[in-house]
Amino acid sequence: MKRTLSEIFQIALGILLASLGLKMFLLPNGFLDGGATGIAILLSELFEIDISIFLLLVSIPFLILAWFSLTKRIFVKSLLSIISLAIIIHFENFAAITDDKLLTAIFGGLFLGAGIGLTIKNGAVLDGSEILGIFINEKLGISIGKIILLFNIILFSVTALLLSIEIAMYSILTFIITAKVIDFMIEGFEDYVGLMIVSEQTDEINKQLIDIIGTGTTIYNGSGGFGKRGPQSEKKIIHSVINRIDIRRTYNLIDTIDKNAFIIEFDVNNIKGGMYTKFLSKEGLKKLSSSSIKQNASSDNM
Repeated sequence: MKRTLSEIFQIALGILLASLGLKMFLLPNGFLDGGATGIAILLSELFEIDISIFLLLVSIPFLILAWFSLTKRIFVKSLLSIISLAIIIHFENFAAITDDKLLTAIFGGLFLGAGIGLTIKNGAVLDGSEILGIFINEKLGISIGKIILLFNIILFSVTALLLSIEIAMYSILTFIITAKVIDFMIEGFEDYVGLMIVSEQTDEINKQLIDIIGTGTTIYNGSGGFGKRGPQSEKKIIHSVINRIDIRRTYNLIDTIDKNAFIIEFDVNNIKGGMYTKFLSKEGLKKLSSSSIKQNASSDNM
């Protein structure tokens, strides 16, 4: 129940933020966003009919696709979210904050991206282009990102022909900002990287990563392989996740122990639980250091 209430609250907040981005920035200045929302804005500009009506009409085919390609829980939450957004936009009376085109593109994208990102993070969809991307990806194997990009290229090209090139260009800027903010809302603002370390000094590197960097590690047993020095014997392999701000310090630490260590670095979108998040604070690092000392002392006594 607590998780459900949290989801409802965050989706409601996301809908409010998206509606503010539309009513206070994009709609008064005739700017578009990408996806189904952009189509609704374009139709509203052309026919001078309330956008809330077009938002519901444009979303219908995408919701039909959602029924066949997404879970029923996501479908219901998405349906209620889109209806709620249309109702709020219809009755909302917030005045435009600015008529500056650059500020409109930037802050309209920020509010809209934050709203869409919050709803996606909590299992609902406010824009149908993501649903279309999922559906085509399942049928044809084309990546979701490419489908959404092609969808928006067509949309902004039509905007340039029917409205103006300038509006299309500012709308593209709005779309880019919206997409980036959605990524931040879903993946978080902290940037993590994963490391896989192969070395002859695995035990020492593992100890220093825990004591100095303050991160957790997992040790794998490598059964062998082939490298620049020929066939490789069995080795222990360290797997860890590091905040990107600590990555240079981590490399320097490894270099002081083993300059020939083989390191693979890869992006990590998010982490949950584990030693890293538990000991990220200064107090946590102190606890980690003391527990490590006790552990090493007990192992030496053995």
